[in-house]
Amino acid sequence: MSSEPSNSSSAPCVINNNMEAFTYFYYLIFLIGIIGSCIALWAFISQRKARKCLNIYLINLLTADFLLSLALPFKIIVDLGIAPWGLKIFHCQVTACLIYINMYSSIIFLGFVSIDRYIQLSGNSRFQRIQEPGFAKMMSVVIWGMVLLLMVPNMAIPIKSIEPKPLLKCAEIKITLGLHWHVLTNFICIAIFMNVSVMLLTSNFLVVKKLYKNKDREIQKDVQQTLRHVFILTAIYIICFVPYHIVRTPYTLSQYKPVSDCSVQRSLFYAKESTFLLTVLNLCLDPILYFYLCKSFRSKITETFGSTKGTKRKKKSEDEEGRNETNLTLCS
Repeated sequence: MSSEPSNSSSAPCVINNNMEAFTYFYYLIFLIGIIGSCIALWAFISQRKARKCLNIYLINLLTADFLLSLALPFKIIVDLGIAPWGLKIFHCQVTACLIYINMYSSIIFLGFVSIDRYIQLSGNSRFQRIQEPGFAKMMSVVIWGMVLLLMVPNMAIPIKSIEPKPLLKCAEIKITLGLHWHVLTNFICIAIFMNVSVMLLTSNFLVVKKLYKNKDREIQKDVQQTLRHVFILTAIYIICFVPYHIVRTPYTLSQYKPVSDCSVQRSLFYAKESTFLLTVLNLCLDPILYFYLCKSFRSKITETFGSTKGTKRKKKSEDEEGRNETNLTLCS
């Protein structure tokens, strides 16, 4: 009898053996998201050269979505348990990192979209240079450079050589340096998320405050439309990214210093996977954001997929909007 508890206590804690249910959701998100992203790519390519910062930030957001589209099939195959050993290693080293590159580049670009909306609405001449396309392109390069600088070492640091087994946790193949860098990267990314969240929520709050102060009846329709855009952007950000980051800190610490209680490890893992599913959902929700935030994108979609009469009516309405353009106008 004394040997049984010893065996059970020394048995490995398996936490990632029931992932099939998640894969169905990932598969559905991938199908909807890749269709939406391809339509978005076609619409952006069809329009004229980006003339405003908002276009540039949204195009970079779309680029991040395509990175996620490339990586998601690998995660689906691995989670289904049908991946060969080499593919499991490749997923841990490369495609899992691509998913996080998508996540944090998306978070940062959404923050810049919010700031751009506030600056455009404020009409302050001091910020005129910040609204030039050249500034947006420079910031896009800086953002990608920063995110890649954080994530690429996770791909490049050598890994342990371990015996193949049915279930693999990515932390198991990391050497000490790789594990330390992984933990450091996670906490830096959480800090990025917290700073961008303050930036995004503050910008959107100031936009809403300014709009509610506007008593000009002639632009009330534009005010209501912009308020709707702010709500959509904020809702997508909160739904996709806040729950995951609430769970990520305790989960990361459990990887670095494993919790002795297997049930706690399993609970943390499933909480992380459930909230991660919401994060990946941004692949489906971003095309909605493009549609509402970018007039030229919306015009191209309605022109192509709308009815003939509806398209003509919509085109006439948008031409009138263009002639009466205000600071509430979105990208063109």
